Amino acid sequence: MIKKILITSLIYSLLSINAFSAGSGGDGGGSSGGSSGDSSGTGEASGGHGAVKSNYEKAVTHIKVAKKYEQKEKFDKANRRFKKALKLLVKANKKKPNDADTLNYLGFTTRKLGDYENGEKYYLQGLAIEPNHTGINEYLGELYVATNRIDLAKERLQVLSSCNCEEYTELKEIIEGTKKSKY
Repeated sequence: MIKKILITSLIYSLLSINAFSAGSGGDGGGSSGGSSGDSSGTGEASGGHGAVKSNYEKAVTHIKVAKKYEQKEKFDKANRRFKKALKLLVKANKKKPNDADTLNYLGFTTRKLGDYENGEKYYLQGLAIEPNHTGINEYLGELYVATNRIDLAKERLQVLSSCNCEEYTELKEIIEGTKKSKY
C-alpha cells in the first residue's frame, strides 16, 4: 500500500512539472461526466444559445475531427487538431486535476503526437485514480505494443478481460498482430 502511494505521488509530481512546462494556464475544464461550465467566463459560446463549452469538450471535438483526418490520410491536419486538443486538455487538467477521462485524452493526444513517454505518464496517473478505466487500459496497452513491451500490454489486457467490452477485443487483436491499431 505504501509503495502504491509513493508511486502515485511520484507520478503526480512528474505530471505537475510536465503540465507547467507545457504552458498550461487559462480557463476551465470539465470531464465527460457532464461538467461543462467555465467559471472564468472566457469560454466560447456554442450554438448561439449562450451555452459555454469547457476546454475538455472543445478538446474532445478536436480529437474526433483529428481521427477523421487520419482516416483520410490528412496527417498534417490531424496533428494540428491533436496539438490544439492537447493545449485545451492541459488547461482542463490544471483547472480540474485528477480526472481520469481528461488524463486518458492527455495520454492519447501526446501519444498521437509521438510523445510516448509523457503519454504513458498521463495514462499511469489516470490508472492511479481509476484502475479499471477501459479506455486508459486499452490505449496504454496499444502504447506498450507500439514500444515493443508486449508483456506490459498483456497486463493491460488482463485488466480488461472481465469487462465484456470492445476495448478488450481491440487490444487482444492488436497484441496478437491480427489487427493494426486504428489509433
